[in-house]
Amino acid sequence: MSKRSLMIHFYKTKDFPEIDYYFKSIVRQAVLKTLDEEKFRYDAEVSVTFCDNEYIRKLNKKYRGIDKATDVLSFPLYDNGEFDMGECISGAVLGDIVISLERAKEQAAEIGNPYIGEVAFLTVHSMLHLLGYDHERSEQDEELQCRKQKKIKESIVL
Repeated sequence: MSKRSLMIHFYKTKDFPEIDYYFKSIVRQAVLKTLDEEKFRYDAEVSVTFCDNEYIRKLNKKYRGIDKATDVLSFPLYDNGEFDMGECISGAVLGDIVISLERAKEQAAEIGNPYIGEVAFLTVHSMLHLLGYDHERSEQDEELQCRKQKKIKESIVL
């Protein structure tokens, strides 16, 4: 990994006992590995909010017009990953990641993955969105994002 500075602001909408140092370190690793894979050379800052299905459903309805829970939402500060570092004082504030731990746990059970592995995967997925990827633009974009997600997720040590 490179020597960039990374600031992650962790938030939670309610008490989740599983959010401990190890849990946060896996999320941090997922963020760093994504930045490394993308050769992102700037200092970076992101926020990660852990929530339940009801909280993320409300956000999904408000910002995407979809009245149902989802696993993760990404709120990038830059369009298409185009960074104007002239606007940044100490690095790039990339945006916000919101992960429904309730949905992550459900999906992990459905696919047979470890719960923390699913959270790491969702973090990578969201980080790629913050860096300008959008699997909803085209089939090619979806294939590229899926390949990158898989490669990065496989490099994360759980």
